[in-house]
Amino acid sequence: MSRNRIVHALFLITLMGATAWAAVTPPTGFTALYNGRDLTGWRGGDTFDHRQWLAMAAAAQAKRDGEWTTDMRKHWHAAGDELVNDGNGKYATTVADYGDFELLLDYRTVARADSGIYLRGCPQVQIWDYTEQAKFSLGANKGSGGLWNNSVGAAGKDPLVKADRPLGEWNHFRIVMVGSRVTVWLNEQLVVDHARLENYYDRSQPIPVRGPIELQTHGGEIRWRNIFIREIGATEANQWLASHGEHPGFSNVFNGRDLTGWAGAVTSYAVIDGAIVCRPQYGGVIHTTEEFSDFVARLEFKLPPGGNNGLALRYAGVGDAAYTGWCESQVLDDCYEQVTGEKIDPRQAHGSAYGMIAAARGYQRPTGEWNFEEVTVRGSTLKVELNGTLILEGDLALVKDSLANRLHPGKTRVSGSFGFAGHNDPVAFRAIRLLRL
Repeated sequence: MSRNRIVHALFLITLMGATAWAAVTPPTGFTALYNGRDLTGWRGGDTFDHRQWLAMAAAAQAKRDGEWTTDMRKHWHAAGDELVNDGNGKYATTVADYGDFELLLDYRTVARADSGIYLRGCPQVQIWDYTEQAKFSLGANKGSGGLWNNSVGAAGKDPLVKADRPLGEWNHFRIVMVGSRVTVWLNEQLVVDHARLENYYDRSQPIPVRGPIELQTHGGEIRWRNIFIREIGATEANQWLASHGEHPGFSNVFNGRDLTGWAGAVTSYAVIDGAIVCRPQYGGVIHTTEEFSDFVARLEFKLPPGGNNGLALRYAGVGDAAYTGWCESQVLDDCYEQVTGEKIDPRQAHGSAYGMIAAARGYQRPTGEWNFEEVTVRGSTLKVELNGTLILEGDLALVKDSLANRLHPGKTRVSGSFGFAGHNDPVAFRAIRLLRL
């Protein structure tokens, strides 16, 4: 071969390589999970609780990882801009874990194949052959994109519309996950609208705050391409949560300028940069002049290290909000014990019905960042959702004991004001909105 032909051949090889790489160039702000060349960034995985995975001893985890990854690599391979699975083997699982994110990907599958996308290691956004009559009883005829492992009748389990393209054609997913809230578009159609992904491994607990993306396959070949992810920060996540579940009945109970409409220990608080901030070394409860019975409260809060405050719910207007009111929903730094050295009862952790019902921990943003919280009071029940994750759901009427066996005379109250419980730390609150139910 002449020198010119060799140079030309090398040029074509280089061009072909560049073209392959261009096919997986992510959109602005996104990162490619599949590089178009090999399985770098992927390990093997299975239907396995990610919390248990993280809790495994290093040697045991390495052994399991080696077994899964060896099996996965027998059934997955890179084919240019496509990541291909033969319908068998362990799942392609990202080495990295993710919290809040936007995920884009394309897939193409065959008849009778079954697949899914695990979010933070939890099953799953469903993918299947919507023409396979043998699985119509399971919901295949409703199409792909639903949160199939949610409980029967739960929001998101079935897709809102059937948006699958015919077998053999490429389908496109856009998935946004904030907290445990998942929104899915399949081929540009909304199929899941801000539904809560249940924890398949323990439905009494929320899903992990972080975890891997897993591409689960079985039953037939499936091809993936354009797998891109963008991590979502706190400000965008709060905006996303505030934009969902809106209702025209929500009203601002804080004008962002002064404490008009508030009573109680108003001198213990200041309005700073559009937020109500507790003055250091000051105590006392500040509360609305209006009273509420059943309601939803939405707000943002920011904690200093070791910060302590609380939401006074159906407050009587006098005394300790944790006892004279119906309930104090605790506002407390998740790292309070490490910062202060003080041991707390689980029923004192953030989001808990103070002294009565413990909330799940570990879903706060780092101190100094704004958190988004939604609290629902209906009859004797309390529900607390923090940063998109349900951390408490309980009935105070069923509580038989409380902290240090101290009586809680206020828990039968059916109405009262809404407020903040003080505790001397510069905890800040803003965007405070209430909806009467």
